[in-house]
Amino acid sequence: MLRLAVRRLVLFVPMWVAVSIVAFVVVHATPGDPSATFLGQDTGVEGIAAVRHRLGLDAPYVVQLARWVIGSAHGDFGESFFLGRSVAAAIGERLPVTFSLAGLALLVTVSVGVPLGILASLFPNSWRDGVTVAGALLFLSVPEFVVGIFMITLLAVSWRLFPVGGYVALSADPAGWLAHLVMPALALGLAQAALLARMTRASMLQVLGADHVRTARAKGVAERRVVLMHGLRNAAISIVTVIGLATTLLLSGAFITETLFELPGVGSLMVSAVLRRDYPVIQGALLVIATIVLVVNIAVDVSYAALNPTMRRG
Repeated sequence: MLRLAVRRLVLFVPMWVAVSIVAFVVVHATPGDPSATFLGQDTGVEGIAAVRHRLGLDAPYVVQLARWVIGSAHGDFGESFFLGRSVAAAIGERLPVTFSLAGLALLVTVSVGVPLGILASLFPNSWRDGVTVAGALLFLSVPEFVVGIFMITLLAVSWRLFPVGGYVALSADPAGWLAHLVMPALALGLAQAALLARMTRASMLQVLGADHVRTARAKGVAERRVVLMHGLRNAAISIVTVIGLATTLLLSGAFITETLFELPGVGSLMVSAVLRRDYPVIQGALLVIATIVLVVNIAVDVSYAALNPTMRRG
């Protein structure tokens, strides 16, 4: 398992460099000129050229790319065109909001998806199974922002149970922090919980029908032990795979959810940067999110080795 972790960490470096290059190329390939956005469309050619020189956009493409890769490797994402501050500082201030939202959404995903999937597998073709499958299909079909709008209308506007939007820091008011994140976390996490419930159900049905499970039941092993030790333990590899996938989807889905609920996270920062063509902010946010995804994938691979005895021996 240690060898696998070291191998994945070694591969992390070239993958990270490739992601940084792709982020730069994709951002600079989009139409539009940040200088024109900065000054306005009626500005003359001389004014735009002066701004491009001040922002470093008149340098050769390869030089800009080299500056970006070298700088980002040292944690320097450059200066924002519009915020008047470093991109690293701007992203660092907003990461706790995104991590809080994604963490609570992941908690919703696991705490709802795994128990419902297990319950459906224990009673196949029953009303419990039917309700679970139907609910999973419903939340998989409805986008997160539609669920969010419904929650805002019902829980915030009509019933006044939660604030409509905004954010309160955890250190300032823990109760307010939770109240502002309940609806966004539910809107973001329920779709992934539906996916996890379906995958847990399918994996558990396959494992519970295996010979060793029937043998354990024939020996009189308690049903709870059969389900947890013989069923869930063997199905854990598939479940961990879906949880890793859900984590990456939660990070990408947070962009829309943060904008909808007015949360000052990395997602809302990136949305405003895209509208203003703030290249350094877009590149920095893309690279930070991609780095987190790479780390999650490494953690999932290491979890495979911890859960699968054959991989540990290999």
